[in-house]
Amino acid sequence: MKKNVLAIILGGGQGSRLAPLTENRSKPAVPVAGKYRLVDIPISNCLNSDIDRIFVLTQFNSASLNKHIKNTYNFGFFSESFVDILAAELTPRSGTWFQGTADAVRKCMHHFLNYPFDYALILSGDQLYQMDFNLMLDAHIKKGADITIATLPVIAKEAPEFGILKTDTKSIIKEFIEKPSPDVLPQWTSEVSDEMRHAGKNYLASMGIYIFNRELLIKLMANEETKDFGREIIPQAIKDKKVLSFQYEGYWTDIGTIDSFFEANLSLTDDIPKFNLFDNSNVIYTRARMLPPSKISGTTLERTLISDGCIILASRIERSIIGIRSRVGKGTTVVNSILMGCDYYQNLEEINKEIGGTKRILGVGERCYINNAIVDKNCAIGNDVRINGGKHLQDTDNELFAVKEGIVIIKKGTVIPDGFVI
Repeated sequence: MKKNVLAIILGGGQGSRLAPLTENRSKPAVPVAGKYRLVDIPISNCLNSDIDRIFVLTQFNSASLNKHIKNTYNFGFFSESFVDILAAELTPRSGTWFQGTADAVRKCMHHFLNYPFDYALILSGDQLYQMDFNLMLDAHIKKGADITIATLPVIAKEAPEFGILKTDTKSIIKEFIEKPSPDVLPQWTSEVSDEMRHAGKNYLASMGIYIFNRELLIKLMANEETKDFGREIIPQAIKDKKVLSFQYEGYWTDIGTIDSFFEANLSLTDDIPKFNLFDNSNVIYTRARMLPPSKISGTTLERTLISDGCIILASRIERSIIGIRSRVGKGTTVVNSILMGCDYYQNLEEINKEIGGTKRILGVGERCYINNAIVDKNCAIGNDVRINGGKHLQDTDNELFAVKEGIVIIKKGTVIPDGFVI
């Protein structure tokens, strides 16, 4: 039986840790795996779990996200299914922008209450994982929980990066600590499966995925002093509500920084990646573009994902993600890099036009070397350009590019002249 669930995807804050990728777009709109957007991941998990009434809450740079949602998730005139954007709005009653995750839900509650639902599924818009939410809902209903939190078993080294939960033998959460120091960790172990215990994963980290019963959510949102689920709502609810831990043992990563975004993407090129794009039962939905097949000539490819509509003449591409409509010239080598591609093709007139003495030809030119880099959309990289990222580079941020933790990010729409070296 289909459960009466409303999904709420939190678009996150300004996304400053993902800058400059978030300078012109919201975090859920950041491209991932060459052809998707981050928001496609939680939406696809919902649709694969037969949850098809979905709100996406955003606040910053939401124009491109609005366009993507509008062009992607159309269910027909006679369907009650929807994926709707709720951008932060100032009203006579609410004179401020979203102040946190709970505050975002509170300020949008009047929209949610226009729809019947028994359970609210609250998700993050910047995580990479594949989960059947029906299993979590079944556990929530069977145990008679007020709130259920998806938890991930982690090792001691990872635990200080998360909010850690402590459960009893029935998986009921009794205590919570935010980013515990290593010296207190031995007191925070919980019951986990034998497989997780043998892997040293004895600590339960909150994944930021919650199920709330409708009436409880309404009651909790009435308290305007609480602004955040992780820091306030959950720790307070543990004291007098039945809060269940639902353990998830699959692949999950939080894409909150340039480094985590970079590694999550490049790990998709592994022979058997932990996040499976080729799973028939966990389809990743995205915008259906009418693009031609990619054309590749004279290129050696190793562990590389190439999206639709590309023209590749490179010498070698290794462990890289090549986004839609990418063009890579002859003699070019791309290693450990992400090319996000382009939003459109240029015609011959546009290709031959010079601006300031430089031809703005979208894509990567000839005889270039690109290593440890992210090239954002609609960039024009000239010939004989050398971009060699790595720990030898200091963090920097200028008009053309930024460097974070050794990763070079060429900013969206940038023109890099011939012979430029980073």
